[in-house]
Amino acid sequence: MTAHRTARLVLSLLAGLLLAGTAVATSVTSATAAVDRTTEDGYRFWGYYQWTNSAWTFAQKGADAFVPADGSVEGWRYALGGAKPRVPRAAGDFEAICGKTPAETGKKRVAVVVDPGTPQDAVAGEQPGPATGTCVVTDVQANGAKILAAVAPVRIEKGLTCGVDGYPAKGCGEQVKNINVPATDEPVTLQIGDAVGSTAVPAAPASSEGDNGTPWSGIVIAAVVVLLLAGGGLVLNRRRAGAK
Repeated sequence: MTAHRTARLVLSLLAGLLLAGTAVATSVTSATAAVDRTTEDGYRFWGYYQWTNSAWTFAQKGADAFVPADGSVEGWRYALGGAKPRVPRAAGDFEAICGKTPAETGKKRVAVVVDPGTPQDAVAGEQPGPATGTCVVTDVQANGAKILAAVAPVRIEKGLTCGVDGYPAKGCGEQVKNINVPATDEPVTLQIGDAVGSTAVPAAPASSEGDNGTPWSGIVIAAVVVLLLAGGGLVLNRRRAGAK
């Protein structure tokens, strides 16, 4: 083998290695991009979920057909989604949402997470509000639809949950072409609201004060003094009249 042939062989091997390395790098980059974001056709809609085994799972029944048990966590998420469900961005923490709400005999407590999603999920011209957590105290036979309606007004069209608390104001499950779906969503912190449906009313502290803060005992004493003064004045006037 001549020196020229040896040089050609070495150069060919180097070129092959470089091309192979480029191909591998391109494949890795493409795979990473696919993990980060996918392009597909999808829909904008409110998804219904249950918190099960420390994770959100897509509901296997509609909200009007599913009856959650006491201590359950229900989830609703508005999102632009495709094949993979876009779950609520906050964990279903029953204790954080319902822990301060006392249990009531004959009723159940269900924690409800409502996540309106991101601005990228929104219909043009609309702005999603914060994700909220609400404890609902209701009858044991209440289904998911009734429980959501206890949290906020619900817009229903053709049997579908189309709007929650006025969001979005219009539209329902429209198909969207070539959507960009992030592989994951950044988690958010829930805004925990007051419990709804509870009949437990905290007892008002005992007080002897009137509406203006004046003690009732003081009012009674003042009235007695006025009466005594008025009576004394009347007696004095009669004596003066008799003296004349």
